[in-house]
Amino acid sequence: MRADVPVDHPDFGKLIPCVCRLAEIERRRLAQLRALGHLAALSHMTFETFVPEGQGLPPEKRANLRHAYETAKEFAENPTGWLVLRGGYGCGKTHLAAAIANRCVERGQPVLFVTVPDLLDHLRATFGPTSPVRYDQRFEEVRTAPVLILDDLGTEAPSPWAQEKLFQILNYRYNARLPTVITTNHALEDLPLRIRSRLADPDLTRIVTILAPDYRQAGISADQSDLSSLHLHAHQTFETFDLREKELPREEAENLRKAVELARAYAQDPQGWLIFTGTYGCGKTHLAAAIANFRAKQGYPVLFVVVPDLLDHLRAAFSPQSPVPFDRRFEEVRRAPFLVLDDLGTESATPWAREKMYQIFDYRYNALLPTIITAATPIKDLDPRLAARIQDEARCIHFAILAPAYRGKAPQRPRRK
Repeated sequence: MRADVPVDHPDFGKLIPCVCRLAEIERRRLAQLRALGHLAALSHMTFETFVPEGQGLPPEKRANLRHAYETAKEFAENPTGWLVLRGGYGCGKTHLAAAIANRCVERGQPVLFVTVPDLLDHLRATFGPTSPVRYDQRFEEVRTAPVLILDDLGTEAPSPWAQEKLFQILNYRYNARLPTVITTNHALEDLPLRIRSRLADPDLTRIVTILAPDYRQAGISADQSDLSSLHLHAHQTFETFDLREKELPREEAENLRKAVELARAYAQDPQGWLIFTGTYGCGKTHLAAAIANFRAKQGYPVLFVVVPDLLDHLRAAFSPQSPVPFDRRFEEVRRAPFLVLDDLGTESATPWAREKMYQIFDYRYNALLPTIITAATPIKDLDPRLAARIQDEARCIHFAILAPAYRGKAPQRPRRK
């Protein structure tokens, strides 16, 4: 029908829906939004099914997860501004985002929940000749959704087209101040600058970083990543460390005792980086493992890995048969809450290996993440970029173990007559 308006009215001559059809049109629009986001498959993810205390978490991570839960619940009751949930794989951010969406649905509030790669696929599909929806219609549905929840931002293929579409959506919602929830396992500085600038506005956005590890690993020791070899060093504890007092000269014995004291203190309160250097078999790996085992028994996630093995794991992630993609494997190391890199300097020093190690070092150095490094190679012989980080005394404790290799006690042989 056409509105009965004067000729100079903006709606003159335009077709408009009948009032009796408005409810049906709105119902259909909401059904399309729900179908677009597949929210029905996430109907079990509610605030009631979320465990805000986590499972086996240390106190500070329990408090952090509770804070994320309360923040998401508050947003669900009154969706205003933007909420960004950051964290590693399986930490609960998607569950909280889906719980917000399900709470909005319960209240009858229109909401669109969609993972970012799926969203881009939906937009691309509208260019097909058999698409039942035009591109501009689909794009407008997303851009103007009353509440939009974008899951897994940063996992999409970073093509110029994809980045442009995401920026257009987020920029529109930013200017219109439309309620938006975003989950990502990336640091903000890793996102494109134009998108990051919108997400980082403190007047609009609340950013919550969830520190909890993957809940699917509940009941498994925190070091049980398939990257970690800490289980092979389970016997290497402070109690089993031999100070070799009767074997070593006084200076070397005193040096080894100080190394143990330093390791015990770091295990209690890991701040900055701790670097042990010394010859092969001097005890540096045992001390690094003792610290890692102590932290793991306290319930903290620990990643212990020999550097050449780490690079092999990263190379293997490029294989089509790899169960873990490279970017996820790399992020697992780079962002590990507590990382032990054993035998630095023994890896094959290819340009690719040097670049990967530098990226890991640089990120952890700037993020002040606790890191232990052992090396038999003199620091001056390492890649200069790595050496520069290690030699920063403001952030790193460097301890050189003077003891020679430990050979154990030789068994007594019977004398020949």
